[in-house]
Formats: sequence, structure tokens, C-alpha cells
Amino acid sequence: MTGTPADAPGRRRAGVERWLRGEIAQAARSGVRRAIVLGALAAALAVPQAWLLAHAIAPVVMEKASISSALVWLLPVLPLLGLRFVLANASGRAGLAAAARVKARIRSALLRHLASLGPATNAGRSTGEAATVVLEGVDALDAYVSRFMAHLGVLVVLPPLVLVVVLPRDWISGLVLLVTAPVIPLFMILLGLGAEKLNRRQWLRLLRLSGRLLDGLQRLTTLRLLNAGDREAERLAEAAEDYRKSTMAVLRVAFLSSLALEFFATVGIALVAVLIGFRLLDGALGFEAAFFVLLLAPEFYAPLRQLGLDYHARMEALAAAERILDLHAEPPVPAGRERPALGSAITIECEGVSFAWDHGTDPGRPALRDFSLRLVPGEIVALVGPSGAGKSTLLSLLLGFLRPQTGRLLVNGHDLANVDPAHWLGHVAVVPQRPHMFEGSVLDNIRLGDPDASLDRVRDAARLAAADEFIAALPQGYDTPLGEHGETLSGGQVQRLALARAFLKERAGVLLLDEGTAGLDRGTEALVADAIRRLAAGRTTLIVTHRLATVRLADRVVFLEEGRIVEQGPRAALQADDGRFARLLRDAGLAP
Repeated sequence: MTGTPADAPGRRRAGVERWLRGEIAQAARSGVRRAIVLGALAAALAVPQAWLLAHAIAPVVMEKASISSALVWLLPVLPLLGLRFVLANASGRAGLAAAARVKARIRSALLRHLASLGPATNAGRSTGEAATVVLEGVDALDAYVSRFMAHLGVLVVLPPLVLVVVLPRDWISGLVLLVTAPVIPLFMILLGLGAEKLNRRQWLRLLRLSGRLLDGLQRLTTLRLLNAGDREAERLAEAAEDYRKSTMAVLRVAFLSSLALEFFATVGIALVAVLIGFRLLDGALGFEAAFFVLLLAPEFYAPLRQLGLDYHARMEALAAAERILDLHAEPPVPAGRERPALGSAITIECEGVSFAWDHGTDPGRPALRDFSLRLVPGEIVALVGPSGAGKSTLLSLLLGFLRPQTGRLLVNGHDLANVDPAHWLGHVAVVPQRPHMFEGSVLDNIRLGDPDASLDRVRDAARLAAADEFIAALPQGYDTPLGEHGETLSGGQVQRLALARAFLKERAGVLLLDEGTAGLDRGTEALVADAIRRLAAGRTTLIVTHRLATVRLADRVVFLEEGRIVEQGPRAALQADDGRFARLLRDAGLAP
């Protein structure tokens, strides 16, 4: 029978709990088991410790025996205390190690999943929210594994063991322990139900706050230029205040539950003590048995109280796991496995390719409609068209970041959907419109795709990209460190470094440029255009551009509009026809 919508939260929670248990079983089974066993052994030693203390103290109190006679029983207590400390410490370390393995496994899986989604899918995601899930969301599982799971062994072993040794000596105290014990987990569960909802809402607010903070930092220059810094700061302050209120609400529930658990545990211990006191006065119970039970009563409630404290770690882990599963639920682009020998001469054929985005300003509108195009080695094809025509979508399809919803992309006759993405990208050199520079030296950034490239090869690539001269003028030359995003360089310099990366990839049979000469002055643009022509010799080259200097490189121009090819042919012929391509150049002031 299909569940009703009201059943959805329950099914979702059950799914999250199954996922948590499954991940822990796979990643940390031995570590958690070791923590449970060691913790249980440490807890079990409380019984002989209490027995030794009772045998040592009873004669001194009741029979006025000498202290020296009690030393026989007291001396073994010290090794027991030391052993309990060692076992408890080892249990804690085993739990932390298990938690570290779980976090490493889940974080690695999340990063692999994000990579499998590809840049095109991740482009529509808030960077701050994704970073919060991968970092803080995974860290929230730490306490669940290292405390909640690891302490279960103590809970399973110590209370039943205390009952077993107490009932034969004092069945009344044993009955009190047995009756009051379920009260603590009951209140823990009742209070935890409210805490679970608050934790879920708190995580949503944390994601919102983190996303806004990171996005604001990344766009700080834009905010300053538009004089919008104060408004963004106000919005960030509102989000922070919202998160503060949510955190305080969770803490109120946590403190209330801790107070309630401590209260009931204290009442239970007090009740045992009062009943023991009355029977001691009546002579119905011996001092040694009474003292033994009194020593064990706090030990009986200790794991129950600890479970109450750890239960909040479980609630936080459940809330974080929901966000992790939401990220995992996004279907990745299926990866092919074939690694055909493509060689250096690669022919690309688009056969009736269509693709529509399911998000954006107009979801469902096709970005490409029944698109067919053939790219051959040695030919430079310029893809032009107005914004939103589908040029960037085509590049994402050619790079394997997206899959055609209908039609096929063939590379030397092989369906690109079946080719291993890493194998395919090894045959492609790309210059994006906004290249990213990583923190590191100029040399490291140029040979990002080929870390083993020699300095001579890097310099040759930089010369082809008209970058060697400005690099040599830097304070440390090719060893000059770059700030994140290449902030110490101009836009044109960053673009030339990206071109150098492409030039370094000498064996790539396909060259894709997205406004590859953007940001360059006319002199440098002409130099780079000549270099691109040399690089494109014998290669399959597609250039997405509006710039006339780059269009002049093309052997063929393809004009794209609303996902369809409306014009294509030699540049001179299209410009002479006074069609859409000619009008686009004229409107942009790029006509010769």
C-alpha cells in the first residue's frame, strides 16, 4: 500500500537512520565494536571496585577494625581504578578513530558525488550550502559515532550487571532500580522529539547563513562597487540572528532534558539511599550490603544519564544526515567506461542533439533543439550567436558534463556517452571564459593538467600564449606565488595563463575556446590569435566568440539562435550575405 503524505517524515527519518547505521557498519564496524567492548569492560569493573570498597570500609565502621586491616581490600582498588581509566581512554580513542574513518568515508563519497554531478549541475548550487554540508554536516556525525554508538556497550552491560549483583543482596533496592530505570529513556525520547524538529530547522538556518556568508565574501568587490555592502551586511546579520535564536531554542531543550534526566537519576539514587537508611536503622539490612548497593546505585544510572546527553548528538546527526542524503539524492551524469584509441585526429559529430534545463528563468525551454554539426580535424569553427542561444550548453555537452536528452554525440564514431570522461578530457584542451587560478606559483598554475611538464615546455607554452614576457617581469618569474583566483594578475594576464595551459596540452586533438581572447588588448589579441591558429593546425577546433579578431580565424562560422543553427558557412560569405551573423557584428560595432 502506498503511504500517505503524512507518512513521509516517518519514512524519511527511517531512511536516514538506516543510512547512518549502514555507513557506520561499512566504515567503522571494527572501531565501534572495539569502543563498545572496551567501554563495557571499564564499566563492568565498577562492580568488583564497589565490592572491595564495601569489604574494606564495613569492618572499620561496624567493628572498629584498624585501617591497616582495610588496606588488604583497598590496595587492589588502585589498580582497578587505573585499569578502568586505561580501558575508558582506549574506548574513547577507538570511538574517535571510528568517527574519523566514518567522516573520511562520507566526505570522500560526497566529494566524488559532487564531482560526478559535473560543473554544469553544480553551477546552479549555492557554494556556501554545499561547503557546509561537506564540512560541518559530516563533522556533526563525529559525536554520534564516538559517543552515542560507543557508549551503547556501557548501557547494555552495566545496568543489567548491577541488577544481577544487587537483587540477591537487596531485592528492594534492586526493584527500585528496575522500576525507575525506564523513566530516564522515556523522558529522553519525549524531549528528543521536540529537539529533533529544532535541530532540523537549525540546520536549514545554518545552510542559509553559510551560503549567504560565502557568497557575500566571494562577491565582495561587486558589493563594494555597487555600494551594496551595508544592505548585504544587514541581511547577513538577520540570518545570523535567526540562527542564534534557533541555536538558543535547541540549547534550551538540551538543558531542560539534561536537567530532567539528572533530576530523575538523583531521585532514584536518593530513593535507594532512603530505603537503605530505614532498613539499616531497623537492622533489616547489613552495613556491607547497604554500602555496596549505595556505591553501585550511581554507577547504575550513569550510563542512562550519559545516553541522555548523547541522545542530542544523535538528533544533530540525524538532521545533518538529512542534508547529506539530499545532496546524495541528486542523480549524477552516468559515466561511460570505454577508452577507445582516438588518436590525434578526432572528428566530432552532433546528431539531432536536444537538451533542456530543468531550472533557470525558463525551465523546460530547450537550450538545443535537434542540433546537428560536424567538426573535423584541421578546421576552425567559430560558434556565434546571441546570449542564451545555447553555446555554453553545447560546450558542456562536448566536454561530457551533460548528456544529450535526445540524439548522440560521436567522437571518431564512438558515442561520447559511453566513453570514460577522464579518457575523453585527456584529448581535449579547454580555455574557459573565466579561467580559475589556484593559490600557488605561476608555474604550478600553468602545468595544472600536466604536473610533470618540464620548465622548458612550460615556457614554450607561455611564449605561444604571449605570456612569457609578463611572467619574466614578475618578482620571482615562474615561481611568483599567485593569490587565490589570481587576484595579483590582470584579467588579460589570467586569460593568457589559461591559454598557456591549453598550449601545454600538446597531444590534445580537440581545442575548445570560450571567448579565449577575452580581456586582451588589441596587440596581445593579435599575437594570441596567431598562436591559436598555429595550435589549431591539425586539431578539431571550436571557438565560442563574438570578437571579430577571433572570428577571422575561423574557416567556418556557425550562427546559433534559440538552440538551432540558422546560418553556417565561410565567414566572408556569411558577412557578405548581410544575414544574422553580419547584423550581429554590425550591432556590436565589430564589422570591418
